[in-house]
Amino acid sequence: MAGDGIVVVGGGIAGITAAVEVAEVGFPVDLVELAPYLGGRVIRSNRYFPKMCPPQCGLEINFRRIRKNPRVRVHTMAHVTSIEGKRGDFKVQVKVSPRFVNSKCTACGACETVCPVERPNDFNYGLDKTKAIYLPHEMAFPNRYVIDPSVCLGKDCGKCVEVCPFGAIDLEMKEQVLTLNAGAVIWATGWDPYDASKIEYYGFGKNPNLINNVMMERLSAVGGPTGGKISRLSDGGEVRRVAFVQCAGSRDENHLPYCSGVCCSASLKQAFYVREQYPDAEVTIFYIDIRALGRLEDLYVKAKADPKITFVKGKVAEIFPDKVTGELILRVEDVDKGEGIISRADLVVLATGIVPTTVKFPVPFQVPCDDYGFLVSSEETGIIPAGCVKKPVDVAHTVQDATGAALSAIQSLKGR
Repeated sequence: MAGDGIVVVGGGIAGITAAVEVAEVGFPVDLVELAPYLGGRVIRSNRYFPKMCPPQCGLEINFRRIRKNPRVRVHTMAHVTSIEGKRGDFKVQVKVSPRFVNSKCTACGACETVCPVERPNDFNYGLDKTKAIYLPHEMAFPNRYVIDPSVCLGKDCGKCVEVCPFGAIDLEMKEQVLTLNAGAVIWATGWDPYDASKIEYYGFGKNPNLINNVMMERLSAVGGPTGGKISRLSDGGEVRRVAFVQCAGSRDENHLPYCSGVCCSASLKQAFYVREQYPDAEVTIFYIDIRALGRLEDLYVKAKADPKITFVKGKVAEIFPDKVTGELILRVEDVDKGEGIISRADLVVLATGIVPTTVKFPVPFQVPCDDYGFLVSSEETGIIPAGCVKKPVDVAHTVQDATGAALSAIQSLKGR
């Protein structure tokens, strides 16, 4: 029997938008997300442009729409293992990992206080730690704790089970396999930052004061590892000089040959994070070309007018620590001066590009993609890409694209 609903894969801003748009038209939706929470990269941002809103602005409204709409079924900690069929009639198999915490959880936190084991906090990109049982973040949806089985001591400990007043912890919880019928599948699994450790001459991962742009978002956020205080991660000290390295691996045939389009604007935004906290701090942005199109050009004009923000047109050739001062030293080829220069910084932020998640987790179905792994729209397949899995875009354009994907999915149901 042909599917009368739609499966949306990916619970970031693209997937959430597509799901609520489809459901509010009147079709059932299964929203499948790999993480234990919805929100994707946006929920891990400090602010997003052009309005510089905190992520709570748009996401909380959409979470409310999901809660109020019985047509949306949310499956977190889940991934699609296979897709069979054709446009208008798909069988989608989904594997759901055990959360070990059931719906009785009230997020009271009693379990967390007695847990003896810590783990790197992936929500904060490993910049701090959580317990083995943890709430992913302060506005997590679903608002429920989760256990990391790779570090949990299980029944050998059991302290969380003993203190939970609601019987919400189930260490016997098993993996589930679901088979969903769908007329169309919207693939909105988003993006990953390019792995900066592959750029060997920068030494990413060897110095805590050398971070990438997504880590900078968490470092600046109130719910981040430092409570929103931008500081040297090596010792918690204040920053006097911050350097942003644009096109870190991008527009480079050895890494990412393409431009992700949003990295320049992200660095401009983050430069103002620094300036807001440290009025006397000096910010240097090393760039090849600044690309801040449309309304975002205002951000560039504002930055250019700030006497504490300097733009240097040039490729950063090497980053290494000063063994005496602990500062990071950047060797740069200054194009305008026509010579090599040395710059120093307390904190260096690499503006890494957008890599579609399909590079790591391909769609388990024959779908067209370009040379870089971005999915190509094809109505014939019934697998409809949305957001950054399709091309690098900002949040506003992701929402627009996801709305279009929802319309295409509905048309697949109507036209079968």
